[in-house]
Amino acid sequence: MISMFDKKKNRSKNILILGLGGVGLYLAKRLVHEGHAVTAIEPNGDLLRNADGQMDARLIQGTAMSIDCWKEADAEEIDLLIAVTDNDAINMLASMIADRFAIPLKIARVRSLEFGIRHSVLTADDLKINLIIHPEELAAQEIVRLIKLTAGNEIIDIADGQMQVMATHIDNDSPLAFKKLKEISQAYHEFHFRVVAIARGITTSIPGGEHEILPQDQVFIMAASEDLPRLMELTGVREQRRQRVMILGGGLVGSRIAELLERTVQVKLIEKDEKRAEELSFMLKHTEVLNGDGTELDVLQSAGLMDVDTFIAATGKNETNILSSLMAKRLTESRNGNSHENQTKTITLCTKEQYMVLAATSGSDIALNNKILAGNEILKFIRRGELLSVVHLHGFDAEVVELVAAPDSSITRRPLSKLDPSFYGKILIGGIFRDGKWRTAVGDTHIRANERVIVVCISFNLKDVQKLFLE
Repeated sequence: MISMFDKKKNRSKNILILGLGGVGLYLAKRLVHEGHAVTAIEPNGDLLRNADGQMDARLIQGTAMSIDCWKEADAEEIDLLIAVTDNDAINMLASMIADRFAIPLKIARVRSLEFGIRHSVLTADDLKINLIIHPEELAAQEIVRLIKLTAGNEIIDIADGQMQVMATHIDNDSPLAFKKLKEISQAYHEFHFRVVAIARGITTSIPGGEHEILPQDQVFIMAASEDLPRLMELTGVREQRRQRVMILGGGLVGSRIAELLERTVQVKLIEKDEKRAEELSFMLKHTEVLNGDGTELDVLQSAGLMDVDTFIAATGKNETNILSSLMAKRLTESRNGNSHENQTKTITLCTKEQYMVLAATSGSDIALNNKILAGNEILKFIRRGELLSVVHLHGFDAEVVELVAAPDSSITRRPLSKLDPSFYGKILIGGIFRDGKWRTAVGDTHIRANERVIVVCISFNLKDVQKLFLE
Protein backbone atom coordinates (compact mmCIF):
# COMPACT_ATOMS: atom_id res chain seq x y z
CA MET A 1 0.00 0.00 0.00
CA ILE A 2 1.29 3.45 -0.88
CA SER A 3 1.74 5.64 2.18
CA MET A 4 1.06 9.29 1.38
CA PHE A 5 -0.01 10.86 4.61
CA ASP A 6 3.12 11.82 6.51
CA LYS A 7 2.34 15.32 7.82
CA LYS A 8 5.90 16.39 7.07
CA LYS A 9 5.26 15.76 3.39
CA ASN A 10 2.12 17.86 3.41
CA ARG A 11 3.45 20.84 5.38
CA SER A 12 3.94 24.11 3.57
CA LYS A 13 7.46 24.86 2.36
CA ASN A 14 9.59 27.98 2.43
CA ILE A 15 10.40 28.54 -1.25
CA LEU A 16 12.82 31.01 -2.82
CA ILE A 17 12.21 31.91 -6.47
CA LEU A 18 14.83 33.72 -8.51
CA GLY A 19 13.25 35.57 -11.45
CA LEU A 20 9.62 36.64 -11.88
CA GLY A 21 9.43 36.62 -15.67
CA GLY A 22 7.30 33.90 -17.25
CA VAL A 23 7.87 30.63 -15.38
CA GLY A 24 8.76 32.38 -12.12
CA LEU A 25 5.54 34.38 -11.85
CA TYR A 26 3.42 31.38 -12.92
CA LEU A 27 5.02 29.22 -10.22
CA ALA A 28 4.90 31.91 -7.54
CA LYS A 29 1.14 32.39 -7.98
CA ARG A 30 0.48 28.64 -7.95
CA LEU A 31 2.66 27.99 -4.91
CA VAL A 32 1.23 30.91 -2.89
CA HIS A 33 -2.26 29.67 -3.73
CA GLU A 34 -1.31 26.20 -2.45
CA GLY A 35 -0.22 27.64 0.90
CA HIS A 36 3.56 27.77 0.58
CA ALA A 37 5.60 30.69 1.89
CA VAL A 38 7.19 32.25 -1.21
CA THR A 39 10.07 34.73 -1.35
CA ALA A 40 11.18 36.07 -4.74
CA ILE A 41 14.29 37.97 -5.81
CA GLU A 42 13.92 40.01 -9.02
CA PRO A 43 15.99 42.98 -10.33
CA ASN A 44 13.26 44.39 -12.59
CA GLY A 45 11.04 46.86 -10.72
CA ASP A 46 8.18 46.56 -13.23
CA LEU A 47 8.03 42.77 -12.81
CA LEU A 48 8.04 43.19 -9.02
CA ARG A 49 5.16 45.66 -9.10
CA ASN A 50 3.21 43.37 -11.42
CA ALA A 51 3.77 40.40 -9.10
CA ASP A 52 2.89 42.44 -5.99
CA GLY A 53 -0.56 43.09 -7.42
CA GLN A 54 -1.25 39.40 -8.06
CA MET A 55 -0.16 37.50 -4.94
CA ASP A 56 0.86 37.67 -1.30
CA ALA A 57 4.58 36.89 -1.40
CA ARG A 58 7.74 38.41 0.01
CA LEU A 59 9.38 40.33 -2.85
CA ILE A 60 12.97 41.54 -2.87
CA GLN A 61 14.41 43.80 -5.56
CA GLY A 62 17.95 42.75 -6.33
CA THR A 63 20.10 40.25 -8.15
CA ALA A 64 20.58 36.56 -7.46
CA MET A 65 24.33 37.24 -7.46
CA SER A 66 24.06 39.47 -4.38
CA ILE A 67 24.74 37.55 -1.17
CA ASP A 68 23.04 40.37 0.73
CA CYS A 69 19.80 39.52 -1.12
CA TRP A 70 20.16 35.88 -0.06
CA LYS A 71 20.63 36.95 3.54
CA GLU A 72 17.61 39.28 3.32
CA ALA A 73 15.61 36.31 2.03
CA ASP A 74 16.68 34.28 5.11
CA ALA A 75 18.31 31.67 2.88
CA GLU A 76 19.16 29.46 5.90
CA GLU A 77 15.41 28.89 6.42
CA ILE A 78 14.59 28.04 2.79
CA ASP A 79 13.47 24.49 1.93
CA LEU A 80 13.54 24.81 -1.86
CA LEU A 81 15.23 27.05 -4.44
CA ILE A 82 13.69 27.59 -7.88
CA ALA A 83 16.13 29.48 -10.15
CA VAL A 84 14.28 30.53 -13.32
CA THR A 85 15.96 33.75 -14.41
CA ASP A 86 16.61 34.31 -18.12
CA ASN A 87 20.32 33.64 -17.60
CA ASP A 88 21.46 29.99 -17.52
CA ALA A 89 24.77 30.86 -15.84
CA ILE A 90 23.03 32.72 -13.01
CA ASN A 91 20.62 29.83 -12.44
CA MET A 92 23.44 27.29 -12.27
CA LEU A 93 25.63 29.43 -10.02
CA ALA A 94 22.65 30.23 -7.79
CA SER A 95 22.18 26.52 -7.16
CA MET A 96 25.78 26.28 -5.96
CA ILE A 97 25.25 29.31 -3.69
CA ALA A 98 22.08 27.69 -2.33
CA ASP A 99 24.08 24.57 -1.53
CA ARG A 100 26.41 26.71 0.62
CA PHE A 101 23.36 27.97 2.52
CA ALA A 102 22.35 24.31 3.06
CA ILE A 103 19.12 24.66 1.05
CA PRO A 104 18.19 20.97 0.59
CA LEU A 105 16.42 21.10 -2.80
CA LYS A 106 17.47 23.09 -5.87
CA ILE A 107 15.65 23.42 -9.21
CA ALA A 108 17.14 25.40 -12.10
CA ARG A 109 15.93 26.38 -15.56
CA VAL A 110 18.70 25.79 -18.10
CA ARG A 111 17.99 26.31 -21.81
CA SER A 112 21.26 24.80 -23.01
CA LEU A 113 21.36 21.02 -23.40
CA GLU A 114 25.14 21.07 -22.89
CA PHE A 115 24.82 21.16 -19.10
CA GLY A 116 23.26 18.88 -16.52
CA ILE A 117 22.95 15.62 -18.44
CA ARG A 118 24.93 12.47 -17.73
CA HIS A 119 27.78 13.01 -20.21
CA SER A 120 28.07 16.80 -19.74
CA VAL A 121 31.30 18.41 -18.59
CA LEU A 122 29.22 19.70 -15.66
CA THR A 123 26.51 17.29 -14.50
CA ALA A 124 23.55 18.07 -12.25
CA ASP A 125 25.52 16.67 -9.30
CA ASP A 126 28.43 18.97 -10.10
CA LEU A 127 26.06 21.94 -10.18
CA LYS A 128 24.29 20.85 -6.95
CA ILE A 129 20.93 20.80 -8.79
CA ASN A 130 18.22 18.26 -7.95
CA LEU A 131 16.09 19.00 -11.02
CA ILE A 132 17.14 20.74 -14.25
CA ILE A 133 14.35 22.11 -16.42
CA HIS A 134 14.86 22.61 -20.18
CA PRO A 135 11.61 24.43 -21.22
CA GLU A 136 12.22 24.38 -24.98
CA GLU A 137 13.25 20.73 -24.85
CA LEU A 138 10.10 19.90 -22.87
CA ALA A 139 7.97 21.62 -25.51
CA ALA A 140 9.76 19.91 -28.41
CA GLN A 141 9.54 16.46 -26.80
CA GLU A 142 5.83 16.93 -26.01
CA ILE A 143 5.05 17.98 -29.59
CA VAL A 144 6.97 14.98 -30.94
CA ARG A 145 4.99 12.73 -28.58
CA LEU A 146 1.73 14.21 -29.85
CA ILE A 147 2.75 13.70 -33.48
CA LYS A 148 3.58 10.06 -32.85
CA LEU A 149 0.15 9.32 -31.36
CA THR A 150 -1.92 6.83 -33.34
CA ALA A 151 -4.92 9.17 -33.26
CA GLY A 152 -5.35 12.57 -34.80
CA ASN A 153 -6.23 14.36 -31.54
CA GLU A 154 -4.46 14.44 -28.21
CA ILE A 155 -4.80 11.33 -26.06
CA ILE A 156 -3.36 11.24 -22.53
CA ASP A 157 -2.70 8.02 -20.63
CA ILE A 158 -3.55 8.11 -16.94
CA ALA A 159 -3.77 5.46 -14.22
CA ASP A 160 -0.93 3.42 -15.74
CA GLY A 161 -2.64 3.54 -19.14
CA GLN A 162 -5.87 1.93 -17.91
CA MET A 163 -7.80 5.17 -18.39
CA GLN A 164 -7.38 7.73 -21.16
CA VAL A 165 -8.45 11.31 -21.77
CA MET A 166 -9.05 12.36 -25.37
CA ALA A 167 -9.32 15.90 -26.75
CA THR A 168 -11.66 16.58 -29.65
CA HIS A 169 -13.20 19.58 -31.39
CA ILE A 170 -17.00 19.77 -31.64
CA ASP A 171 -18.50 20.77 -34.98
CA ASN A 172 -22.14 21.18 -36.04
CA ASP A 173 -22.38 17.56 -37.18
CA SER A 174 -21.05 16.06 -33.93
CA PRO A 175 -23.51 13.75 -32.15
CA LEU A 176 -22.58 15.57 -28.94
CA ALA A 177 -23.43 19.07 -30.22
CA PHE A 178 -26.41 20.89 -28.64
CA LYS A 179 -26.82 18.19 -25.98
CA LYS A 180 -26.59 18.46 -22.21
CA LEU A 181 -24.20 16.06 -20.50
CA LYS A 182 -27.03 14.23 -18.73
CA GLU A 183 -28.69 13.64 -22.14
CA ILE A 184 -25.41 12.28 -23.53
CA SER A 185 -25.09 9.94 -20.55
CA GLN A 186 -28.60 8.57 -21.15
CA ALA A 187 -28.15 8.25 -24.93
CA TYR A 188 -24.78 6.42 -24.84
CA HIS A 189 -25.11 4.15 -21.83
CA GLU A 190 -23.71 1.05 -23.58
CA PHE A 191 -20.19 2.11 -22.58
CA HIS A 192 -18.99 4.62 -20.02
CA PHE A 193 -17.30 7.89 -20.87
CA ARG A 194 -17.40 11.33 -19.33
CA VAL A 195 -16.81 14.86 -20.60
CA VAL A 196 -14.43 16.25 -17.97
CA ALA A 197 -13.47 19.69 -19.35
CA ILE A 198 -14.76 22.15 -21.94
CA ALA A 199 -12.87 25.08 -23.48
CA ARG A 200 -15.12 27.76 -24.96
CA GLY A 201 -13.94 31.17 -26.12
CA ILE A 202 -11.19 32.06 -23.65
CA THR A 203 -12.48 30.12 -20.63
CA THR A 204 -12.30 26.57 -19.30
CA SER A 205 -15.12 24.93 -17.36
CA ILE A 206 -15.47 21.68 -15.44
CA PRO A 207 -18.99 20.70 -16.53
CA GLY A 208 -21.97 19.25 -14.69
CA GLY A 209 -25.01 17.37 -15.96
CA GLU A 210 -26.85 20.53 -17.07
CA HIS A 211 -23.91 21.79 -19.13
CA GLU A 212 -24.66 21.91 -22.88
CA ILE A 213 -21.96 21.18 -25.48
CA LEU A 214 -21.93 23.61 -28.41
CA PRO A 215 -20.21 23.71 -31.83
CA GLN A 216 -16.66 25.15 -31.67
CA ASP A 217 -16.17 23.77 -28.14
CA GLN A 218 -12.95 21.90 -27.49
CA VAL A 219 -13.67 19.05 -25.07
CA PHE A 220 -11.72 16.47 -23.09
CA ILE A 221 -13.44 13.11 -22.65
CA MET A 222 -12.38 10.39 -20.19
CA ALA A 223 -12.92 6.69 -20.85
CA ALA A 224 -11.43 3.31 -20.04
CA SER A 225 -8.70 2.29 -22.50
CA GLU A 226 -10.74 -0.60 -23.87
CA ASP A 227 -13.58 1.80 -24.72
CA LEU A 228 -11.39 4.32 -26.54
CA PRO A 229 -11.98 2.90 -30.07
CA ARG A 230 -15.76 3.21 -29.59
CA LEU A 231 -15.36 6.74 -28.27
CA MET A 232 -13.22 7.70 -31.28
CA GLU A 233 -15.83 6.26 -33.64
CA LEU A 234 -18.59 8.18 -31.87
CA THR A 235 -16.73 11.52 -32.03
CA GLY A 236 -15.39 11.03 -35.56
CA VAL A 237 -11.71 10.87 -34.62
CA ARG A 238 -9.85 8.74 -37.16
CA GLU A 239 -6.76 6.69 -36.43
CA GLN A 240 -3.98 7.78 -38.73
CA ARG A 241 -0.22 7.99 -38.90
CA ARG A 242 1.44 11.39 -39.10
CA GLN A 243 4.07 11.23 -41.83
CA ARG A 244 4.28 14.76 -43.29
CA VAL A 245 4.96 17.66 -40.94
CA MET A 246 5.33 21.40 -41.55
CA ILE A 247 6.98 23.58 -38.87
CA LEU A 248 6.69 27.35 -38.81
CA GLY A 249 9.63 28.90 -36.94
CA GLY A 250 13.22 27.75 -36.69
CA GLY A 251 13.98 28.81 -33.13
CA LEU A 252 15.01 26.49 -30.29
CA VAL A 253 11.69 24.62 -30.27
CA GLY A 254 11.06 24.43 -34.02
CA SER A 255 14.58 23.33 -34.90
CA ARG A 256 14.60 20.73 -32.11
CA ILE A 257 11.29 19.27 -33.31
CA ALA A 258 12.74 18.95 -36.81
CA GLU A 259 15.89 17.33 -35.42
CA LEU A 260 13.87 14.76 -33.47
CA LEU A 261 11.54 13.93 -36.37
CA GLU A 262 13.54 14.29 -39.58
CA ARG A 263 14.85 10.72 -39.79
CA THR A 264 11.41 9.12 -39.50
CA VAL A 265 9.00 11.77 -40.80
CA GLN A 266 8.99 14.05 -43.86
CA VAL A 267 9.63 17.52 -42.39
CA LYS A 268 9.40 21.00 -43.92
CA LEU A 269 10.47 24.02 -41.87
CA ILE A 270 9.65 27.65 -42.73
CA GLU A 271 11.91 30.33 -41.21
CA LYS A 272 11.40 34.06 -41.80
CA ASP A 273 14.99 35.14 -41.09
CA GLU A 274 17.18 34.41 -44.11
CA LYS A 275 20.42 33.96 -42.15
CA ARG A 276 18.79 31.59 -39.65
CA ALA A 277 17.20 29.62 -42.50
CA GLU A 278 20.62 29.18 -44.07
CA GLU A 279 22.08 27.97 -40.77
CA LEU A 280 19.26 25.46 -40.35
CA SER A 281 19.67 24.13 -43.88
CA PHE A 282 23.20 23.02 -42.94
CA MET A 283 22.28 21.82 -39.46
CA LEU A 284 19.18 19.77 -40.41
CA LYS A 285 20.39 17.32 -43.04
CA HIS A 286 17.03 15.60 -43.63
CA THR A 287 14.68 18.60 -43.31
CA GLU A 288 13.55 20.82 -46.19
CA VAL A 289 14.21 24.37 -44.91
CA LEU A 290 12.37 27.23 -46.63
CA ASN A 291 12.83 30.98 -46.16
CA GLY A 292 9.53 32.90 -45.98
CA ASP A 293 6.82 34.57 -43.90
CA GLY A 294 4.39 31.93 -42.65
CA THR A 295 1.62 34.47 -42.07
CA GLU A 296 1.25 34.90 -45.85
CA LEU A 297 -1.17 32.53 -47.59
CA ASP A 298 0.86 32.17 -50.75
CA VAL A 299 3.96 31.20 -48.74
CA LEU A 300 2.08 28.43 -46.93
CA GLN A 301 0.52 27.17 -50.14
CA SER A 302 3.74 27.22 -52.16
CA ALA A 303 5.50 25.43 -49.30
CA GLY A 304 3.05 22.55 -49.70
CA LEU A 305 0.67 23.06 -46.77
CA MET A 306 -2.15 21.26 -48.57
CA ASP A 307 -0.14 18.03 -48.56
CA VAL A 308 0.95 17.89 -44.89
CA ASP A 309 -0.65 15.96 -42.05
CA THR A 310 0.46 18.16 -39.14
CA PHE A 311 1.15 21.91 -39.03
CA ILE A 312 3.19 23.22 -36.07
CA ALA A 313 3.37 26.96 -35.34
CA ALA A 314 6.46 27.44 -33.16
CA THR A 315 7.65 31.01 -33.68
CA GLY A 316 8.27 33.31 -30.71
CA LYS A 317 5.18 35.41 -31.47
CA ASN A 318 1.73 34.43 -30.19
CA GLU A 319 -0.16 36.36 -32.84
CA THR A 320 1.86 34.77 -35.66
CA ASN A 321 1.32 31.28 -34.28
CA ILE A 322 -2.42 31.67 -33.73
CA LEU A 323 -3.02 33.38 -37.08
CA SER A 324 -0.98 30.88 -39.09
CA SER A 325 -2.68 27.93 -37.35
CA LEU A 326 -6.08 29.42 -38.15
CA MET A 327 -5.10 29.91 -41.81
CA ALA A 328 -3.69 26.38 -42.02
CA LYS A 329 -6.89 24.94 -40.58
CA ARG A 330 -9.17 26.93 -42.89
CA LEU A 331 -7.12 26.16 -46.01
CA THR A 332 -7.03 22.44 -45.39
CA GLU A 333 -10.70 22.35 -44.38
CA SER A 334 -11.57 23.92 -47.74
CA ARG A 335 -9.52 21.18 -49.40
CA ASN A 336 -11.40 18.42 -47.56
CA GLY A 337 -14.83 20.05 -47.37
CA ASN A 338 -14.74 20.09 -43.53
CA SER A 339 -14.30 16.31 -43.50
CA HIS A 340 -12.49 14.84 -40.48
CA GLU A 341 -10.78 12.36 -42.76
CA ASN A 342 -7.20 13.31 -43.68
CA GLN A 343 -7.67 16.74 -42.12
CA THR A 344 -4.46 18.55 -41.20
CA LYS A 345 -3.92 18.80 -37.44
CA THR A 346 -2.52 22.02 -36.01
CA ILE A 347 -0.30 22.44 -32.94
CA THR A 348 0.27 25.98 -31.66
CA LEU A 349 2.96 27.23 -29.30
CA CYS A 350 1.74 30.12 -27.08
CA THR A 351 4.10 32.16 -24.93
CA LYS A 352 1.26 33.88 -23.05
CA GLU A 353 -0.84 31.78 -20.72
CA GLN A 354 -4.03 33.76 -21.40
CA TYR A 355 -3.86 32.92 -25.13
CA MET A 356 -4.02 29.17 -24.58
CA VAL A 357 -7.78 28.66 -24.64
CA LEU A 358 -8.16 31.22 -27.45
CA ALA A 359 -5.70 29.24 -29.58
CA ALA A 360 -7.41 25.94 -28.78
CA THR A 361 -10.84 27.24 -29.80
CA SER A 362 -9.94 29.38 -32.82
CA GLY A 363 -7.89 27.17 -35.09
CA SER A 364 -5.54 24.89 -33.20
CA ASP A 365 -6.19 21.29 -32.28
CA ILE A 366 -3.59 21.50 -29.50
CA ALA A 367 -2.11 24.58 -27.81
CA LEU A 368 1.11 24.36 -25.79
CA ASN A 369 2.96 26.80 -23.54
CA ASN A 370 6.65 26.49 -22.56
CA LYS A 371 6.02 28.25 -19.26
CA ILE A 372 3.21 25.90 -18.25
CA LEU A 373 5.13 22.80 -19.34
CA ALA A 374 8.17 23.88 -17.32
CA GLY A 375 6.09 25.07 -14.38
CA ASN A 376 4.11 21.84 -14.18
CA GLU A 377 7.28 19.76 -14.32
CA ILE A 378 8.54 21.72 -11.32
CA LEU A 379 5.20 21.42 -9.50
CA LYS A 380 5.20 17.64 -10.02
CA PHE A 381 8.64 17.49 -8.42
CA ILE A 382 7.49 19.56 -5.45
CA ARG A 383 4.31 17.50 -4.97
CA ARG A 384 5.92 14.07 -5.25
CA GLY A 385 4.73 11.85 -2.40
CA GLU A 386 1.38 13.67 -2.22
CA LEU A 387 -0.04 13.11 -5.72
CA LEU A 388 0.55 9.99 -7.83
CA SER A 389 0.45 12.04 -11.03
CA VAL A 390 -0.62 15.44 -12.37
CA VAL A 391 -1.20 16.02 -16.11
CA HIS A 392 -2.01 19.44 -17.56
CA LEU A 393 -4.66 19.48 -20.30
CA HIS A 394 -3.09 21.40 -23.20
CA GLY A 395 -5.15 24.41 -24.23
CA PHE A 396 -7.27 24.13 -21.09
CA ASP A 397 -6.84 25.75 -17.70
CA ALA A 398 -7.27 22.33 -16.10
CA GLU A 399 -5.40 19.38 -14.60
CA VAL A 400 -5.98 15.63 -14.40
CA VAL A 401 -4.82 14.36 -10.99
CA GLU A 402 -4.40 10.81 -9.73
CA LEU A 403 -4.19 10.48 -5.96
CA VAL A 404 -5.14 8.28 -3.00
CA ALA A 405 -7.88 9.23 -0.53
CA ALA A 406 -6.40 9.62 2.96
CA PRO A 407 -8.17 7.84 5.84
CA ASP A 408 -10.86 10.06 7.34
CA SER A 409 -10.34 12.73 4.68
CA SER A 410 -13.36 14.84 3.68
CA ILE A 411 -13.95 12.87 0.48
CA THR A 412 -14.47 9.60 2.42
CA ARG A 413 -17.21 10.97 4.68
CA ARG A 414 -20.11 11.19 2.21
CA PRO A 415 -21.07 10.18 -1.37
CA LEU A 416 -20.12 12.48 -4.23
CA SER A 417 -23.65 13.85 -4.59
CA LYS A 418 -23.43 15.17 -1.00
CA LEU A 419 -20.16 17.06 -1.42
CA ASP A 420 -19.95 20.77 -0.65
CA PRO A 421 -21.71 22.58 -3.55
CA SER A 422 -18.82 25.06 -3.69
CA PHE A 423 -16.77 22.37 -5.47
CA TYR A 424 -19.20 22.17 -8.41
CA GLY A 425 -17.73 23.65 -11.57
CA LYS A 426 -14.23 23.46 -10.08
CA ILE A 427 -13.62 19.78 -9.32
CA LEU A 428 -14.92 16.65 -11.05
CA ILE A 429 -14.32 13.10 -9.77
CA GLY A 430 -13.77 11.16 -12.99
CA GLY A 431 -12.80 7.62 -12.01
CA ILE A 432 -12.19 5.31 -9.07
CA PHE A 433 -10.11 2.11 -8.83
CA ARG A 434 -12.23 -0.52 -7.09
CA ASP A 435 -12.32 -4.33 -7.17
CA GLY A 436 -9.31 -4.50 -9.45
CA LYS A 437 -10.55 -2.16 -12.19
CA TRP A 438 -11.16 1.51 -12.97
CA ARG A 439 -14.79 2.63 -12.91
CA THR A 440 -16.48 5.88 -13.86
CA ALA A 441 -17.51 7.75 -10.71
CA VAL A 442 -21.18 8.80 -10.45
CA GLY A 443 -23.26 10.75 -7.95
CA ASP A 444 -23.89 7.91 -5.49
CA THR A 445 -20.24 6.74 -5.52
CA HIS A 446 -18.80 6.80 -2.00
CA ILE A 447 -15.00 6.89 -2.04
CA ARG A 448 -13.29 4.81 0.64
CA ALA A 449 -10.02 5.33 2.47
CA ASN A 450 -6.88 4.45 0.46
CA GLU A 451 -8.74 4.15 -2.87
CA ARG A 452 -7.05 5.56 -5.98
CA VAL A 453 -9.10 8.27 -7.68
CA ILE A 454 -8.82 10.38 -10.85
CA VAL A 455 -9.87 14.01 -10.43
CA VAL A 456 -10.17 16.81 -13.01
CA CYS A 457 -9.96 20.35 -11.71
CA ILE A 458 -9.39 23.95 -12.73
CA SER A 459 -5.63 24.53 -12.31
CA PHE A 460 -5.96 26.98 -9.45
CA ASN A 461 -8.27 24.61 -7.56
CA LEU A 462 -5.62 21.93 -7.14
CA LYS A 463 -5.19 23.08 -3.54
CA ASP A 464 -8.90 22.29 -2.95
CA VAL A 465 -8.39 18.78 -4.35
CA GLN A 466 -5.51 18.21 -1.94
CA LYS A 467 -7.60 19.50 0.96
CA LEU A 468 -10.53 17.28 -0.02
CA PHE A 469 -8.48 14.09 -0.37
CA LEU A 470 -5.49 14.50 1.95
CA GLU A 471 -6.82 16.27 5.05
